[in-house]
Amino acid sequence: MMLDLQKRGCHNINLVSPSHVVAQILAAVEIAAGKGLHLPLVYNTGGYDSLEALALLDGVIDIYMPDMKYGDSVIARKYSKVRNYVEVNRAAVKEMHRQVGDLALDESGLARRGLLIRHLVLPENLAGTEEVLNFIAHEISPNTYLNLMDLYRPCYRADEYPPLDRPMTSLEYRAALAMAERHGLLRLDRRLGVGCCTQGGVF
Repeated sequence: MMLDLQKRGCHNINLVSPSHVVAQILAAVEIAAGKGLHLPLVYNTGGYDSLEALALLDGVIDIYMPDMKYGDSVIARKYSKVRNYVEVNRAAVKEMHRQVGDLALDESGLARRGLLIRHLVLPENLAGTEEVLNFIAHEISPNTYLNLMDLYRPCYRADEYPPLDRPMTSLEYRAALAMAERHGLLRLDRRLGVGCCTQGGVF
């Protein structure tokens, strides 16, 4: 399948939510590389990855694209039912950056190698945007390519979990952009309403 995508002219191989199939990915890439696969491999993940799994991917993955969903593990536990989210997520993102560095683009603006972080801004700063951006700027790199997303919309049982029962306001999103600027994070996808850089020329 990877070789077929390459033949069709795709710019990369985007592995979405791949954390539970790392072994199978490694086996498949070994076969495909032996048959001429040369496209960048994108590890598109929620960011809750073990260091053991990431160590296996060192030298294999070209572009890491993790989420940083929360700046507070208590909030992450309450709303996403996950333990120690911030600690696991930050350790994983640090390791990803160690492996591939800041995002590098080619002459046509396509990503070739590096780290791209996504962060979804939530109502009333529930995602801990200030904490996330401070971590990125001071413990990853101020040159980090950041997709600061304004796409949150309430659905299903969101009315049971205020403040997630309402959309984020434009004022809240502008406040998040101001936070990023204050922390020196200037490599942003600034187009309102665009939550994925696959639509913006990076991929």
